[in-house]
Amino acid sequence: MHYDVVEAQVIGELSFTVRFADGLSGTVRFLPSYLYGVFEKLKNPEFFNQLQVTNGFVSWGADEIDLAPDSMYEAISQKGEWLLS
Repeated sequence: MHYDVVEAQVIGELSFTVRFADGLSGTVRFLPSYLYGVFEKLKNPEFFNQLQVTNGFVSWGADEIDLAPDSMYEAISQKGEWLLS
């Protein structure tokens, strides 16, 4: 699908760039207030830096955490960024 992620790279604390199969690219940022529940592990910079792309998804750990590529794509196509707050 056009919203499959093909590349992602950490660019700073709680942020990364992403590129989709159709060439769209942008930034994803987490506000600390978003990091609770399953996302709490992302507070650890070592864990956050383990960001990877798996089967079109951005994920961390052994597929413990992943992000919905369609929601990410929609936000980035409209604003250039997906802010998780």
